[in-house]
Amino acid sequence: MSFSRRNFLIATGVAAAAGSVLTACSSGDSNSNGGGKQEAAKAHTATVKIGTAEDSKGPAPEVSGAKKGGKVYLLNDDDFSHLDPQRIYYAWNSLAAMVLSRCLTGYKVADNGDMTLVGDLATDVGTMKDGGKTWSFTLKDGIKWEDGTDITVDDVRHGFERAFASFITEGAIYVQTWLTGTSNYRKSYPGPYKGKHLKSIETSGKTITFHLSEPRPDFNYVVAMHSYAPTPVKKDTKQDYDKKPVSSGPYKVKSHVTDKSMVLVRNEHWDASTDPIRNAYPDEFDFTFGIEPLTAADRLLADSGNDQYAVSWRTVPQERIQKATTEAKDRYFEGLSSGVSVYFINTTRMTDKSVREALIKAWPTAGIRQVQGGIHRGEYATGFMSPLVAGYKSQDVWGKLKNPAGDPKAAKAMLKKAGKLGTKVVYAYQQDDTQAKIKVVIENALKEAGFDVVTKGIDSTTWYDQTGKIDNPYDVYWGGWSADWPTGYSVFQPTFDSKVIADGAQNYSHLKDPAVDAAIKAATLETDQTKANAMWGALDKQVTETASFIPDVYMKRLYLHGSKLGNVKMDPQFDGCMLYKMYVKA
Repeated sequence: MSFSRRNFLIATGVAAAAGSVLTACSSGDSNSNGGGKQEAAKAHTATVKIGTAEDSKGPAPEVSGAKKGGKVYLLNDDDFSHLDPQRIYYAWNSLAAMVLSRCLTGYKVADNGDMTLVGDLATDVGTMKDGGKTWSFTLKDGIKWEDGTDITVDDVRHGFERAFASFITEGAIYVQTWLTGTSNYRKSYPGPYKGKHLKSIETSGKTITFHLSEPRPDFNYVVAMHSYAPTPVKKDTKQDYDKKPVSSGPYKVKSHVTDKSMVLVRNEHWDASTDPIRNAYPDEFDFTFGIEPLTAADRLLADSGNDQYAVSWRTVPQERIQKATTEAKDRYFEGLSSGVSVYFINTTRMTDKSVREALIKAWPTAGIRQVQGGIHRGEYATGFMSPLVAGYKSQDVWGKLKNPAGDPKAAKAMLKKAGKLGTKVVYAYQQDDTQAKIKVVIENALKEAGFDVVTKGIDSTTWYDQTGKIDNPYDVYWGGWSADWPTGYSVFQPTFDSKVIADGAQNYSHLKDPAVDAAIKAATLETDQTKANAMWGALDKQVTETASFIPDVYMKRLYLHGSKLGNVKMDPQFDGCMLYKMYVKA
């Protein structure tokens, strides 16, 4: 089954074009000692917890100094590929869906970035039975569609059932698989358009109950994905629903000209007292598409006219980072994204763990980061789990915080002791200017450590086709990962479970470790989410110790906004800024 396409492609697309993100701008990153521990402290910026029924009540906490009114302008290059919730998986689309499509659950984001899972349309985060195989949610009173009609359990069920339809090919597929017990879920159920409902979903009054084929103690996190937002039964226009979905959020689509513009205005039937997540201060959002990131950055730096009320969802291009961070200090916001950058080690080819450990010891993480923008590229990573995922615990198995520059001399001694001096390492890299520079940094470090280095360039358009093959001819290659929801399952199961080693799957290191498999299974089945989160945090250290990947950075994003906007902050789930928390200044 396809996994983590939503954020994975966002995260990997950033570094696949490597230099197009955050490069060239130095920020004093040359000091390889002393700064590591300080950065680790900064990296752990958010916690994730499960909220109560009280937490799930609206309205959302007020933003200090904010007021209602005004218009915000969005300067973006790309239009949204989909607005039909069942066809939304990419983070880019979810940024817009946050104000259009409410889900059973969602995340209340605090000022410091901490997240609390709460009931959005539901009164709470759900009731679990049977060890996680049965989940029930009860809808709040007063929740309505943009036409004033009530949002019902039939609409909620319809959202899940239409995800089975043949024209829905872009959304998440987790719940479909769990409701039918098979990855070939359409064979079990073709969707609701022939008048039949799924037997594994029951409705009664304002309550909907899901009967899953396997225990899913974190199911209440999964239903926060927009792929599982409700769709009104009576307003479903099938394929055409993508053009103008019916809103359940604080805004609705007034107009949308594909690849040119979109206007969102207030949904007068949205009731703030039912919504613990969204503030919705501006009256209107005007999107203009087709504006290249460099052009958008220049306009935001100039800060004139309507651009004083503007923001872009694209990160500041490398050419403008220095200017943004020096000339617009009060108008840029930067934070950890949900993506983690690593270098996978192909354990099918590099079977000797002592050689892999020497490789990690020599790896020039600081030099690589410097090429890609220094501190603005990200905080040094020590494992595979993002600090934005529940259960994250700081650890440093390989001493990378103490010496992120790497230690080729010590690595050479390790190889000599193992009798492996001159071991051949095939390093694959994406063919672009920045990756070519990184290749030189890596090649020099590994040669100094006593490795025989061979480099192979791959076109970025076929990168995952090539590195995703089990019998690929490479020893080390870059990869990125971002969880579909902020618990450890969607971090470790697809990437380190031996059952998912296959062509096109995401266990890129081909790790086969029975102890890791057992830990994944145990954490997955743990019904106490506090205990489960701690188990996932421990697993982060465990998989790091397998020497199957080299931690690189917890990736960061940097954005600009106009001087007339307040409380512009990054969404910890989808990157970009949260439309529903910003306001227009007087």
